[in-house]
Amino acid sequence: MSTSTKKTILITGANGLLGQKLCLDFSASHEVIAGDLHPQSFTPFSGVTYRSLDVTNQPETRLNIQNDNPQVIINAAAYTDVDGCEVHKKEAWVVNVGAVENLVRICREMKIKLIQLSTDYIFNGENGPYSEDDPPGPVSFYRETKLESEETIKQSGIDYLIVRTNVLYGTGKKVKKNFLLWLLENLSSGKNIKIVNDQFNNPTLADNLSLCILEMAEKNLSGIYHVGGAEYLSRYDFAVKAADKFDFDPALISPTPTEFLEQKATRPHWGGLKIDKVRKVLRTKLLNVEEGLEKVKKGMETKEWL
Repeated sequence: MSTSTKKTILITGANGLLGQKLCLDFSASHEVIAGDLHPQSFTPFSGVTYRSLDVTNQPETRLNIQNDNPQVIINAAAYTDVDGCEVHKKEAWVVNVGAVENLVRICREMKIKLIQLSTDYIFNGENGPYSEDDPPGPVSFYRETKLESEETIKQSGIDYLIVRTNVLYGTGKKVKKNFLLWLLENLSSGKNIKIVNDQFNNPTLADNLSLCILEMAEKNLSGIYHVGGAEYLSRYDFAVKAADKFDFDPALISPTPTEFLEQKATRPHWGGLKIDKVRKVLRTKLLNVEEGLEKVKKGMETKEWL
């Protein structure tokens, strides 16, 4: 996809954190169709047409895609509540696998490229950070659904790009609380909180990921790429850096081992993603934690994305 050629791009999950950033970035140079379950867009942009869209409903999805005739579909819709997936397995499977199966069928029939968001959770979290060539080993139901969706795409014969990422953070309008927003809310209330010090990853600013996906789409990259932040650290260390950046007392944060949280789904201790492959092909700089948090802070100060 050349930067000089205006394309029609369908973005599913458009009201989510990443979806909002994708709509903003892609609409600057392409025609964007934004789809999500809600009756209205959370972030109406110039050059973006919004559709109430349930991608688990194949007839509805097919009709919308036939009418809009996009050249590229970016599937940012997902059931991402890791613990919820252990309880609501049927719903998680329908959203994370069934919807992808629907999109794959339509993409195959209409010769549409599919860009799918995936996760470091497809790995077992024992030997991270992981490269694109490392074998998967899911140990939770959420991971199983995301791995199955990848396999569905890889075996489909369509043109695809799978972008794996991890620990997405940032601000958006009416978005679910990601780790950073949850952390800042608790710190602003003066609460003492426990953060795990034995889970390592490379947190990814949603704004940064969106710009990477835009460049990857315009370079027409295919296959599997890992996109993450430039810094590998524990959740606790990330939280302390965030407290410092936003002028909260780091003493409110106590380190704790994962087992003390008694979460329903197993969490990776050594997760995260190696980003060497994508760095070789992109101009977009992958941000470290300091750079990412600074961008969020400036956006909050200017009331942008709140």
